[in-house]
Amino acid sequence: MIEIDALSAAITTLSQGRASALRLRDGVFSLVLDVGGLAVEERKAMVAAIGKRAREDAAVADVRILETAEKRSLTIIAVASGKGGVGKSTVSANLAVALSRLGVKVGLVDADIYGPSQPRLLASEGQKPLAEDSKMIPIRGAGGVPMLSMGHLVEPGKAIAWRGPMAGNALSQLVDARWDGVDVLVVDMPPGTGDIQLSMVQKHRPAGVVIVSTPQDLALIDATRAVNLFEQVGVPMIGLVENMAGYVCPHCGEMSDPFGSGGAEAAARHMNMPFLGRIPLSIGIRTASDAGQPPASGEGAEAEPFLSLAAKVRDWLAARPG
Repeated sequence: MIEIDALSAAITTLSQGRASALRLRDGVFSLVLDVGGLAVEERKAMVAAIGKRAREDAAVADVRILETAEKRSLTIIAVASGKGGVGKSTVSANLAVALSRLGVKVGLVDADIYGPSQPRLLASEGQKPLAEDSKMIPIRGAGGVPMLSMGHLVEPGKAIAWRGPMAGNALSQLVDARWDGVDVLVVDMPPGTGDIQLSMVQKHRPAGVVIVSTPQDLALIDATRAVNLFEQVGVPMIGLVENMAGYVCPHCGEMSDPFGSGGAEAAARHMNMPFLGRIPLSIGIRTASDAGQPPASGEGAEAEPFLSLAAKVRDWLAARPG
């Protein structure tokens, strides 16, 4: 009895208090292990350590560990736009990296099925996700952010000619992956307001949405459509981001506004929604993004707007009821 008590105490320590129903009968030592919230590597290491320690006891001939995990509900933040070409994917990638830097346990899904760009933005091109229990295991991208994209599943540059239901099923597999250790999932939505967007919103129910637009009138008209889509299905607005807002000449330092100025802030005010800030049209942001080095992972002027955006999103999450 003393030896078994010592074994139980050792297992409790190794499992960090996650082991329960410890039992020894006819040489078989069994227990229930709660692995909820553990990354795959952590879970495997813990199971191996427990099994090794149990087999060191002379009374133990076999070890049986039942792994359980309470189904965790991820908080989904959608990043959307009414049209392509406004920098939504760059904002999504850097928002995820910046949230991670602020201590949020965050993952990223590239839901732009037909034009996945996150593998390039987060330097994970050519990597293929593993699977366990029919669920994909996310890839670790730049900045340490776990991520999944259709770009990880198809050959680079290959066109994806899928109808809506097939695309919707593929997206669900990305969202329903093994997001162990992740609390908040940033989803880079496809541009527009069509069937895929509606299916995503209805099935996976984002906690809130960040709308990305450039300052120009045409982009703002499309951004308004995106806002209307999410409002119709009851998804709260986190706010509007004005991307490509002003260009500082690297030679003379003069500021110009090729896409206009202040349009998104005015639109946010008109729609009675928060304005989350401006991200400049910057050669540095563009070259770093193309190289798979998200500016939000660094310091200085190019990281600051993304960190500011992430802080506002983090505060919004913290202020949510419940």
